[in-house]
Amino acid sequence: MKQFKTLLIAVALILGATSFTNAQTKVAHIATQELIEQMPSYKAAMNQLEKLQKTYDTEIKDMVTEAQSTMKRYEAEAQTKTDEENAKRATELQQTQRTIGEYRQNAMQELQKKEMELLKPVLEKARTTIQKVARAKGYDYVLDSTTGTGVIMADGYDLMPDVKKELGI
Repeated sequence: MKQFKTLLIAVALILGATSFTNAQTKVAHIATQELIEQMPSYKAAMNQLEKLQKTYDTEIKDMVTEAQSTMKRYEAEAQTKTDEENAKRATELQQTQRTIGEYRQNAMQELQKKEMELLKPVLEKARTTIQKVARAKGYDYVLDSTTGTGVIMADGYDLMPDVKKELGI
């Protein structure tokens, strides 16, 4: 009877230890922002956005310069013009300022739209590659260890080298 009790306790301990190890999940981490910034497609997208922004900036500067020169000319000619004509010119300058403001706002919206359009495939590629590598390595969860994302400590397995290898970075 004593041997049966000992055997029963041993079986219970073995089953308990087995279920405990099966219940454990494998967790890894990766700094996704760092990964994305190192991807060549991200760098190409950012270069394209920079060029577009410079184009918009140049156009806005040209519009402002033209408006300023018109304003200086109108101010110089103000003494020789009637009050009615000066009022009309002031209204014209205000309309030009509104037009420049609207153009600036539209340019910002276009830049944001273009940024989303260009970065969506980059983000998707990073996400699918992280999932592929994590599954291949047998990880159940992958935490984003980018600074400020809420992960306080990331001493576990870092997927960064494996994902970079998969991406060819």
